[in-house]
Amino acid sequence: MRYEELTIEGRNAVLEAFRSGKTIDKLFVLDGCQDGPVRTILREARKYDTIINYVPKERLDQISETGKHQGVIAYAAAYEYAEVEDMLKAAEEKGEPPFLILLDGIEDPHNLGAIIRTANLAGAHGVIIPKRRAVGLTATVAKTSAGALNYTPVAKVTNLTATMEDLKKKGMWFVCADMGGELMYKMNLKGSIGLVVGNEGEGVGKLVRGHCDMVASIPMKGNIDSLNASVAAGVLAYEIVRQRLEV
Repeated sequence: MRYEELTIEGRNAVLEAFRSGKTIDKLFVLDGCQDGPVRTILREARKYDTIINYVPKERLDQISETGKHQGVIAYAAAYEYAEVEDMLKAAEEKGEPPFLILLDGIEDPHNLGAIIRTANLAGAHGVIIPKRRAVGLTATVAKTSAGALNYTPVAKVTNLTATMEDLKKKGMWFVCADMGGELMYKMNLKGSIGLVVGNEGEGVGKLVRGHCDMVASIPMKGNIDSLNASVAAGVLAYEIVRQRLEV
C-alpha cells in the first residue's frame, strides 16, 4: 500500500484546503508577506490553531514541488486525526478499561509509526500526540506503522496536560517512563490507564511528568542508559498487556 503526504501549494489551493476542512499540520508563509490573500489564509489557519512558520523565499523554493508556491505552502496530514472521545467510546464498546498511549514530543516519524504499530498490537484504544513540537501523521509515519494507522486512531491535542486532567476526571491513571521511577514489575498497571512516553532526547517533560500518577523504570543491564522511545513504549505497553491478562 502506498501512502502520500499532501503538499498543497499556491494561495487558492491552500485557502480551499482550509475551507474544505482538510487537516493541515503546518503552514509555511513567505516572511513579510501580508497582502490580502495571505491575510485571509492566515486568518483561516489561526481559526484551526494551525502551526504557522514564516520562512524566507529560499526555504519555500526548497520545499516546493511545483515551483509555483506563490509564497504559501501547506502540509496536510496523510490521515485524518481522531478525537479522544472516540477512543473512550471504542473501549466502552469492547467492554474494556481504556488504554491510551500519550506521546510527549516525539519528533522522529519512524518512532511515531513504530509506536502506533505497537499500540495496535498491544490493544491500545488510541494514541494522543501534542500539536506542537512533535511530528504529525506524515507519509513516513503511515508507512512505518505497517498498516496499523488504518485501525488505531491518533488524536492531536493543543495541550497534553489539560487532556490528561480531563481524562483523570473520567477515572484514568497515568504512568510515564523514567529511569528514576519504580521498577515496572512492582507496579499495578491494571485498569483505565494512560502510558506516557517522552521524546527521543529528553524523555518526558517536567510539566507532563508532574501530571503522571506513577513513574515506571525499565530494568536495564547494559552499558548505555536509555532505550529508543519506540522500544521503551513497547516494553511498557506489554507489561500493561501482561497484567491485563492476569486472572
